[in-house]
Amino acid sequence: MKQRIAVYPGTFDPLHNGHMNLIERCTTLFDEVVVAVLRNSAKRPLFAGPERVEMIGEQLANLPNCRVESFSGLLVDFVDQMNACCVVRGLRAVSDFEYEFQMALMNKRLNPRVETLFMAPKEDYTYLSSRTVKEVFFLGGNLEGLVPERVLARLQKRKAEDGL
Repeated sequence: MKQRIAVYPGTFDPLHNGHMNLIERCTTLFDEVVVAVLRNSAKRPLFAGPERVEMIGEQLANLPNCRVESFSGLLVDFVDQMNACCVVRGLRAVSDFEYEFQMALMNKRLNPRVETLFMAPKEDYTYLSSRTVKEVFFLGGNLEGLVPERVLARLQKRKAEDGL
């Protein structure tokens, strides 16, 4: 029987509990979940690609059917490389839908074999974004319960190293 492999792509800068909620739920729907960290030279991430991969890998260590990879280029090409059947995308609000829907249609056009599954995170995390997490953190806000403890430790380390 063919394995059902899903790819959950994103920049994950940083990973937060909304991401983790979707990943954990995907592990019950698919045989394998590949968390795909986008390397995008147009963005200026807080954490470099290899550090994001390492950070996510540490967080996924207790999920045996998950792995983390990095990629650049077309998502549908990466999905083919992983022998995946599905792309998972999170929707926090209606405002996310238009962009995600357009991307799903383009991906379907580029590779008709690839399906897109839209998932909403647990209600507690619907307002979370990596950008918001960074803003709140650097303005001194409390991120307890919003990011994994390991991620919070890395944020604190980065803040201390950069003198922010």
